[in-house]
Amino acid sequence: MPVPIDPCSTIRFRRLLLTGAAGALGRELRPRLARYCEVLRVSDMAPLSPAGPGEEVVIARLEDRAAVRALLAGIDAVVHLGGVSVERPFEEVLPANIVGTYHVYEAARVHDVRRVVFASSNHVTGFYRQGETIDAAMPVRPDGYYGLSKAFGENLAQFYWDRYGIETVSVRIGSAFPEPKDRRMLATWLSYDDLERLVVAALTAPVVGHSVIYGISDNPRAWYDNGRARHVGYRPQDSSEPFRAALEARQPVLDRDDPAVIYQGGTFVKQGPFDA
Repeated sequence: MPVPIDPCSTIRFRRLLLTGAAGALGRELRPRLARYCEVLRVSDMAPLSPAGPGEEVVIARLEDRAAVRALLAGIDAVVHLGGVSVERPFEEVLPANIVGTYHVYEAARVHDVRRVVFASSNHVTGFYRQGETIDAAMPVRPDGYYGLSKAFGENLAQFYWDRYGIETVSVRIGSAFPEPKDRRMLATWLSYDDLERLVVAALTAPVVGHSVIYGISDNPRAWYDNGRARHVGYRPQDSSEPFRAALEARQPVLDRDDPAVIYQGGTFVKQGPFDA
């Protein structure tokens, strides 16, 4: 658990683990998380840049149970980003996202790791309509195999909290980019600075049990109500509003019959079948 190490009571961990460190969000979070721990262990199956001061680099596949068991040894908390992050056939999603996430939680149980931040996705609820406002208590409606795998991860997190007392904040990440790319992202955008705020809040909140929170910035137009997760302490400070005029000029007309416009999951709802 976090240990204060200076007179200002800055919360820091002895050793954090970041999986998926070679991915876009992993590369962004890697230098940011290093400020909150004495040692940051980063891992991926893809090549990683060499370890910097206070870092440990481990190449591991999430579907390798023994490798993941070793990966979590000596860890205080996990930020689990690892896995397939786009819609793919089930056979490609299964090893890392489903089997691998199970391995992470089993290793956490074995090594008595008490806190996980799990990178879930807005695609867990992608088949709600864009005219609806939803919260984390509503039934999941995954928009593809990727969304299904993240729904599994959330259920796994709930089980490991109920059975073993491992706390998790499941973050249903929206659209984390330097800026929103289209009108849909006016509702789903998450700035990198707000991503850091959210992950740090999830790591350091005193009690979370299993909490589900949507990972979005303070966007005036949003489909997600995060009121049920205020106890996590996440307070976004950025907004998609400064980008609205340019995006609306770029997309002045939307096709109201397009499933990507009808449903919150956007283009994910149209991908597949992959055997066609």
